[in-house]
Amino acid sequence: MTLTELDDAIERLGVDVPCRSYDPEVFFAESPADVEYAKSLCQTCPLREACLAGAKDRREPWGVWGGELFVQGVVVPRKRPRGRPRKNPVTA
Repeated sequence: MTLTELDDAIERLGVDVPCRSYDPEVFFAESPADVEYAKSLCQTCPLREACLAGAKDRREPWGVWGGELFVQGVVVPRKRPRGRPRKNPVTA
């Protein structure tokens, strides 16, 4: 589904969708907490499945689409925080 088709579906259904009701920046956030918030907003969207399918077809480079996070065109489960991961496990 192209973005134009998605826009047409939104207008045709006449529903409020999160990506149009909230600040669009949250769907392209840097912090892991903001990304999880954006993903949670998508859970009630009636166009969630169509949005996700379209993003996969278009290979969106990044952002939250259809409740999933895209990084370099691939769906990933979580956004990693900035910085290098630890080499050694943390001791209690």
